[in-house]
Amino acid sequence: MKIIDLMTFGALVALGAPFAAAQNPLIQTKYTADPAPMVYNDTIYLYTTHDEDDAEGFKMLDWLLYTSTDMVNWTDRGAVASLKDFKWIDKDNGAWAEQVIERNGKFYMYCPIHGNGIGVLVADSPYGPFKDPIGKALVWQKEHWDDIDPTVFIDDDGQAYMYWGNPNLYYVKLNEDMISYSGDIVKLPHIEDYQEGPWFYKRNGHYYLAFASTCCPEGIGYAMSDSPTGPWEYKGHIMDHTQRTRGNHPGIIDYKGKSYVFGLNYDLLRIETDQHKERRSVSAAEMHYNPDGTIKEVPYWKDNVLEQIEFFNPYRRVEAETMAWGYGLKTAPLADGGICVNNIDNGETLTLRGVDFGKKGAKNFKAATRNAKPGAVIEVRLDSDKGPVVATLPLKSSADFSLSECKVKGAKGVHDVVFCFKGDGDNLFEWDYWQFN
Repeated sequence: MKIIDLMTFGALVALGAPFAAAQNPLIQTKYTADPAPMVYNDTIYLYTTHDEDDAEGFKMLDWLLYTSTDMVNWTDRGAVASLKDFKWIDKDNGAWAEQVIERNGKFYMYCPIHGNGIGVLVADSPYGPFKDPIGKALVWQKEHWDDIDPTVFIDDDGQAYMYWGNPNLYYVKLNEDMISYSGDIVKLPHIEDYQEGPWFYKRNGHYYLAFASTCCPEGIGYAMSDSPTGPWEYKGHIMDHTQRTRGNHPGIIDYKGKSYVFGLNYDLLRIETDQHKERRSVSAAEMHYNPDGTIKEVPYWKDNVLEQIEFFNPYRRVEAETMAWGYGLKTAPLADGGICVNNIDNGETLTLRGVDFGKKGAKNFKAATRNAKPGAVIEVRLDSDKGPVVATLPLKSSADFSLSECKVKGAKGVHDVVFCFKGDGDNLFEWDYWQFN
């Protein structure tokens, strides 16, 4: 079991563990960075880069996906692409900040391969599989290493643009096929405080270019324009520079009547060490606009409370890798393409926020697990890991995933649900899914 001392407990509270109000970082089972949120069919698809658990510097091999409909409970969808999808390079590192955009029912992922330009992948589903349609870089200015951090936007007239670059900023006009471009690469004049990580979008007739501001530490700055190609006027900070983090990378969306800015920090790493390592975590905060379209400055991630925007339905199959908080747990791919939760140790917990059991309440609970140690139990509590126990589920010992079921008593209304894991030592079982009835 991972031992958490009093100092770590305090850090968890500050980070927004289930017993605190805030919820940051969004993902705890992996180190994630460079958030690229996309809204599609009423769901947020959050694409991220992936810092490996043993990274000292940048060690990035693949791109991940998480989904949510309430901003606080996120489902791990696994790695949707990796460096291996680009057959024209031979690299074992450098899967840097990507973005995915939909056009005409296809999904285009723009991926910088550090030192080898920007590639593009395409899929028929936001979940992938993503494949390389051109077998070469879309953009590669071989005279320098500026070609990172692509951001793509399709304007109202159908013209698509790709911006990118560190420390210089460039754009091209993409063709309708989204895998080629017309005209020259344009290098823009320097925008005050610009460093890298541009995020290009349009809202209420204004064009916005958010970006990671001058390193280090990086904040999030932004510029505005009346044209998709500039000139760009610097407007200030979305989030100011702060010594509480080092890097940043914005992603901005409107979703269910609210605006959100996503970025990154080292807050999860700080639970384990004060030493600097490139093991980053994605966070989000609500963002507000002034009447003239400028953006109100957002406090640092941990100083925000990220509100849940709809209750969670437990009366369906729920993938176990759906969680608001699960520090210490890990996820792993299954042979059938699914994901399971593993690395489950005695005393650890998994929390979902705002679960709506309704007026009648739940009657039973079932979970699909495998490789359970004798005596392993899932204890279901409400509102905290010290809250009332509404179910205790002894797990069957099986080499294949099998269902264990138990009765539920006292689960009515809306509550946070905390699954508490009990048993002998570490690696108690692997968990595929669960459901209340």
